[in-house]
Amino acid sequence: MAVLDQFHLEGNNALVTGAGRGIGRALAIALAEAGAKVALVGRDAEAAAGTLAVIKEAGGDGVVIAADINTDEGVETAVSTTVSELGSLDILVNNAGYCIHGPALEVTRDDYHAVMDVNMEALYFLSQAAAKVMQKQGGGNIINVGSISSIIVNRPQWQPVYNASKAAVHQLTKSLAAEWAPLNIRVNAIAPGYIKTEMAPVDEPRFKARWIDDSAQQRYAMPDELGATVVYLASTGSSFMTGSVVVIDGGYSIF
Repeated sequence: MAVLDQFHLEGNNALVTGAGRGIGRALAIALAEAGAKVALVGRDAEAAAGTLAVIKEAGGDGVVIAADINTDEGVETAVSTTVSELGSLDILVNNAGYCIHGPALEVTRDDYHAVMDVNMEALYFLSQAAAKVMQKQGGGNIINVGSISSIIVNRPQWQPVYNASKAAVHQLTKSLAAEWAPLNIRVNAIAPGYIKTEMAPVDEPRFKARWIDDSAQQRYAMPDELGATVVYLASTGSSFMTGSVVVIDGGYSIF
């Protein structure tokens, strides 16, 4: 197989959470451009439909699935509908995430669960459900969206629970990769730095000194700059990779 052919995803079906906007939208579009059909999962069906419109305009295909992956019913709906509508579940991209800024002394129990329930619990049980399908199919590929917040402490804002949740995502990635390798299920993660999304106001002057000037490249990234890496991780081009966390942060974490 020619080297560039290894990155083609024709015949693969992907499920992407939080696909209506930001990073999830960009990753879903990238997977579709590489040839995969994409199930766009989220609570905001209208936003996901906007992503699907872009995919179809470019010649791709997919389906919108309105589901709350913080519930058992939502997880079952996301996975079973992907299989019934697209035919299989070959690639899972756990992108949905949530962050609350605030010092640790002020974090409430509700704040804690609001972050952990999305960033860890939903990711865990959706991965579990997807892996059961992938096991029956003979294999699959799971890609988790972590963060450099797992290896640094962000400033000037404090976000202790988010940071802990992303560290957990990275360690879970390694644990599942080890356990599911005999099932031919690969599990990897990306750790983005500061990306321009609704959740990260990278343009605000109050953040520039720490978020931008402290980076080696001294800039933020756009969501579509993550797409090629996720396509690589989803493809046979990365067939000997599992349990890896790929840092994409413009050199922020090297200092």
